[in-house]
Amino acid sequence: MTIGVIGLGLIGGSMALDLKRRSFADTVIGVENDPVNASAALNIGLVDEVVPFEDCVRRSDVVVVAIPVGAAVKMLPKVLDIFAECGGDKIVIDTCSTKSQIVRSVHYHPRRGSFVATHPMAGTEYSGPWAAMPNLFDGRACIFANTEDSDPKAVATVEKLYGVLNMRPIYMNADNHDVHTAYVSHISHVTSFALALTVLEKEQDEKHIFDLASGGFSSTVRLAKSSADMWVPILTQNRDNVLHVIDTYLDKMKSFRDAIADFDEKKIESLIKEANKIKKIIR
Repeated sequence: MTIGVIGLGLIGGSMALDLKRRSFADTVIGVENDPVNASAALNIGLVDEVVPFEDCVRRSDVVVVAIPVGAAVKMLPKVLDIFAECGGDKIVIDTCSTKSQIVRSVHYHPRRGSFVATHPMAGTEYSGPWAAMPNLFDGRACIFANTEDSDPKAVATVEKLYGVLNMRPIYMNADNHDVHTAYVSHISHVTSFALALTVLEKEQDEKHIFDLASGGFSSTVRLAKSSADMWVPILTQNRDNVLHVIDTYLDKMKSFRDAIADFDEKKIESLIKEANKIKKIIR
């Protein structure tokens, strides 16, 4: 089995590392446009070889598209075009955080069955090949979107791939996926970015504000370190869902603001206790 990974950052690099280490792949080849990142990926041992895009697609049994979703939407049809020229049972998967536009981009492609849309729900705030790590995916969920449009054999192979990464599969419609990720992932990043901007603005006047930062602040603002290259296309592609979640979030923030402004301790307590119910879901 030869795996081709396009994009050797946190997700692609970590996937390449474990698929080779756990013997799912005999050979892992990569595509990386940044020469510094390409050199690092080779030196770290994420891949056996870094090759041009078309060479990677032609040589690989499974192609992993692990690049920002804006670029992935444009690249995926090109991958399937090369598949059509090559023939055979090649498979391509993506790892993007939005699914609706990417599945629509190839819905009518003659090789649509060779594409399995996935979203491994794992990651950190860091990026680049240096961020890749073993065991990143262990115990996490992987979303499979619109599998009814994929060849059953392709789906079975990709299920095996994520099984080797110790991920549990969840199957859903691409549009539903984008709604859910807006709530559990995308809003977390937006609020973290906004909080970082708020504190950075205050820090201009009060230089010691970060000296007071505790673990709570660090964990809340951690996601603000995330890459703009990754998050700009996610937030624009999932615009409608993200806007709806932001509006809901602002309503909840206003409830807190009004209660605090009114010295309404009972209302503040009520809001906090209502929020505490999240403990039943997330432990």
